[in-house]
Amino acid sequence: MTRLASRFGAANVIRRDRPLTDDELRLTVPSVFSEDKHASRSARYTCIPTITLLDSLRREGFQPFFACQTRVRDPARREHTKHMLRLRREGQITGQQVPEIILLNSHDGSSSYQMLPGLFRQVCQNGLICGETFGEVRVPHKGDVVSQVIEGAYEVLGIFDRVEEKREAMQSLILPPPAQQALAKAAITYRFGEEHQPVTPAQVLSPRRWQDENHDLWTTYQRVQENLIKGGLTGRNTANRRMQTRAVRGIDGDVKLNRALWVMAETLLSHSGG
Repeated sequence: MTRLASRFGAANVIRRDRPLTDDELRLTVPSVFSEDKHASRSARYTCIPTITLLDSLRREGFQPFFACQTRVRDPARREHTKHMLRLRREGQITGQQVPEIILLNSHDGSSSYQMLPGLFRQVCQNGLICGETFGEVRVPHKGDVVSQVIEGAYEVLGIFDRVEEKREAMQSLILPPPAQQALAKAAITYRFGEEHQPVTPAQVLSPRRWQDENHDLWTTYQRVQENLIKGGLTGRNTANRRMQTRAVRGIDGDVKLNRALWVMAETLLSHSGG
């Protein structure tokens, strides 16, 4: 039940190369518009619809380009379940690496308001999430939520200069094959565990396009991240039968794996003196 409740599918996710409209959001992520808290929440719980926060953020120049919500078995939770929006600021809409503010929320107790720094990589249409070293903003469901979320969005914006510095440092570090193998092995172990690993480091390091054939830390990290998040790698299951790895289709799993991979890349960078 928990595993199913943390997943989202094609019907629950939308991304566009332009800001999403309210009609698109309402169709894909109805929990963004929920005006009531779930029955399990106490009287002290402040329910501010995410759309109210989004409208305020839009007035500050932030627009949603991606949205998803978790799938649930219980229809009563569908309007309250966890959802995620990826926002871009006016003037930072396009580019090879676009800064995004990741907004998480729910009204069933599964999440406070959270804001994390992220990057959208245009070439592979892939959303990265930066590691915990940059911090995050959490706003509980009480008090003046709207102003705290807007303040938090600007706080996350201030982090992006540091994110860019890390990216440039990773891009300047060329990884020898043993270091690439070590990163891939650690990533596979985190994703699948130690008992059975269906794919090899060579598969996880394999580029999906010519732009990713460089051997700097940043590009190597991108290859590993995309291959593990998007899945589709041919491997062997525990019965030694051919199978394909699954894409990570859950908000919690997406955030945790992305952040773990960022930390692994940062660790390699720090060990190099970067």
